[in-house]
Amino acid sequence: MAKGSGRNRYLRRAGGGALPGMGAGAGKGAANPLAAAQEMLAKAQEELANSLVEGSAGGGAVRISMSGDQKIKGIEIEPEVVDPEDVQMLQDLIMAAIADASEKANDLQAKSFGAITGGLNLPGLGLG
Repeated sequence: MAKGSGRNRYLRRAGGGALPGMGAGAGKGAANPLAAAQEMLAKAQEELANSLVEGSAGGGAVRISMSGDQKIKGIEIEPEVVDPEDVQMLQDLIMAAIADASEKANDLQAKSFGAITGGLNLPGLGLG
């Protein structure tokens, strides 16, 4: 059997050091999947920031508007639940409404990022 030039047959065939299936300039596109994923994540984060969810407590007596990225945008309190003799109840209703809105924002985030990550819970995305 004759010896080759010492270079790998794949390198000779593809020309210039590329692997099979990689044409000229293929190395340039190596970062594209990562860049595309980053672009998709940035778009999803922007959409979340522009989305609103509403949490409520006390049968809607206290309502919290929250963006999909969990920033409180508004609080509405029905006058009948404002009782100076029972401030603790109002505080509890506000906390419950915030928790409800936060849960809905988490669900929205999971749906939005789940489409991108394939359901993987990747650290650093704020999906927890």
